[in-house]
Amino acid sequence: PCFKYFFFSYNPKHFPFLQKYVEEQAKENTYDLDANLAVLKFYQFNPHLLNMKVTYLILLKAITNLPFSDFVLCKYLLLPAQMRDDTVKEIIYIADILEQCDFVLFWQHVQNKHSCSELFEKITGFYVSCCC
Repeated sequence: PCFKYFFFSYNPKHFPFLQKYVEEQAKENTYDLDANLAVLKFYQFNPHLLNMKVTYLILLKAITNLPFSDFVLCKYLLLPAQMRDDTVKEIIYIADILEQCDFVLFWQHVQNKHSCSELFEKITGFYVSCCC
């Protein structure tokens, strides 16, 4: 869908729709960086509405768009509370491994049952996107 983020992305009435749109991207293997950045920016203005699960999805979707700088853009918009989260730290570590092209370590880490492998399963096409 085409959205006019400038006009309504920071309106609290529309925000649940944007969060659902992030979840839809994960399920349908679509990607909308502008919408995802709008969600992260909204969290900056409204930290009391922070949803870590949506944050995880946004970061993982950005990883699927490497080598473009989407992940870095998303990371710069994270709040201190998000940066302290163990799962966010894990996702950042995984992105760093991919950016260093250490694919063996990446796949070992992703397939580790103690990492956030259940999150990768929520992103349709995550494994395929990371192969290429």
